Amino acid sequence: MKLKICGMKYQDNIEQVATLQPDYLGFIFYEKSARYFNSTIPHLPKSIKKVGVFVDANLDEVIKTINTHNLQAVQLHGNETPEFCNKLRSNNIEIIKVFSIQNEFNFEVLKPYEPVCDYYLFDTKGKLPGGNGFTFDWKVLNAYPSTKPFFLSGGIGIDEVEKIKEFQKSEVSKYCYAIDVNSKFEVEPGLKNIEKLNEFKAKLCHFE
Repeated sequence: MKLKICGMKYQDNIEQVATLQPDYLGFIFYEKSARYFNSTIPHLPKSIKKVGVFVDANLDEVIKTINTHNLQAVQLHGNETPEFCNKLRSNNIEIIKVFSIQNEFNFEVLKPYEPVCDYYLFDTKGKLPGGNGFTFDWKVLNAYPSTKPFFLSGGIGIDEVEKIKEFQKSEVSKYCYAIDVNSKFEVEPGLKNIEKLNEFKAKLCHFE
């Protein structure tokens, strides 16, 4: 299971987190976010994929940001259409489309996105488009009708390690490609606690 650490903001902290060798680091290019990234991404090991997170940005803006920061993936957190995703695919980049879940979810909405994105990301529905700090009921995913790999997100912290272990016993967990963490590991928005992240990663690896 891969690990994505999202909402990176500060240069020194980015470099520190990179030493933990996560599979993905996420940078939020959404101005209304407290974790809005408007700096330069420091040099990272090639093994770490840089993800740009966008919320209903226009196509030219997304492409420009991809080129400026040499992103390997984009995470679309708004109401982006399948057509929008398809246009981005020509940029040789991984497309992660986000869907927010509360107590239930209509999986029919995924169908148009099946051919145009590489991964789904399931997050908790809240006031903000991400970073709300709460988990949703993962049992909802037992009705997952697809075979497309997905990221599991939404309020995941050290306290959720046992819950992840239990989730891995479910049939749907074989499609869970990555765990996405953010707010539960923060000192403040965008500033991550290295020790907590290290502990979390070690526990994840322990039962894989």
